[in-house]
Amino acid sequence: MSLKLGDKAPNFKAKTTEGEIDFYEWLGDSWGVLYSHPADFTPVCTTELGRTAALKEEFARRNAKVIALSVDPLEDHKKWISDIEETQNVTMNFPIIADEDRKVAELYDMIHPNADDKFTVRTVFVVDPDKKIRLTLTYPPSTGRNFNEILRVIDSLQLTDNYSVATPVDWVDGEDVVISPAVSDEDAKSKFAKGFKKLKDYLRLTPQPNK
Repeated sequence: MSLKLGDKAPNFKAKTTEGEIDFYEWLGDSWGVLYSHPADFTPVCTTELGRTAALKEEFARRNAKVIALSVDPLEDHKKWISDIEETQNVTMNFPIIADEDRKVAELYDMIHPNADDKFTVRTVFVVDPDKKIRLTLTYPPSTGRNFNEILRVIDSLQLTDNYSVATPVDWVDGEDVVISPAVSDEDAKSKFAKGFKKLKDYLRLTPQPNK
């Protein structure tokens, strides 16, 4: 199953390090980040889960919950947590799905046979409160993810959902944004009280409207 942007994120029930969950119920009215890692007790994954735990407050500030997954058993997850906490100087504060039967991995197409037919690749899904998929990212097993980028995209999605803007290259929260081409100059004058700079008819910059 190949999931695309705008698709409904499939629901599932699973065992996790924080008990059994129903994904939709666990997510509630929050944004969600579901990501897979290839295996427990591996170096890159250890750093990734530690980084996620360290960013707990940043995700919470964006009304976002994070949940990780691998096809390793629950007991391995629980043993591995102590290694993560020791080496990354964190306290684990989010669940890890034990997907031994690969049900969730297959539901979300997290196993890429030409890369590895046994383990999940480093896939990321950002899901909005309506349970729609808003971002997909796939990294090879050898490359750790950039979680600042995941936070940046959530910032962009939440901003552009509420204003007639898009975020330009390398944008970070607080910087100028671009006005949607669908908004006329006349409407832009009333929509964007801080004004805008017109570089081309289709390229107009304005200060971030919610700052």
